[in-house]
Amino acid sequence: MRRDERGLAVSVEAAVVLPAIVLFLGLLLTLGRVVLAEQHVGAAASAGARAASLERTVGQARSAADSAVGSALAQRNVACRSTEVSAGVEGVARALGTNATVTVEVTCRVELSDVSLPFVPGTVSVSAERSSPVDPLRGK
Repeated sequence: MRRDERGLAVSVEAAVVLPAIVLFLGLLLTLGRVVLAEQHVGAAASAGARAASLERTVGQARSAADSAVGSALAQRNVACRSTEVSAGVEGVARALGTNATVTVEVTCRVELSDVSLPFVPGTVSVSAERSSPVDPLRGK
């Protein structure tokens, strides 16, 4: 091989390998964002369930769940395009001495458009459901 051809081989290798490395890094960023969002949405659902289980009425429990989920997502800087909170809080209306739970489900549409890979969708839906027991002796 002549001296001039060695430089050409290196540039061809770089032209083939560099796009693969860039795509791999983009994929890692995307997967990292989705995994972190799943963890944060799960923590927000836990916070919502816990806050709802401490209330005395169904209306207050729904409001507490919504508020706790919103503040938990805001504290963790989760970039949700939209957030849905579904709270099954009928357990707080049960009579004293009976066991009950409240369940909160949080769905977050995570923004991925800034990753800007050609095969990545604009958003991905991440959801989590968590339950918390209602204290059977809460009124005493």
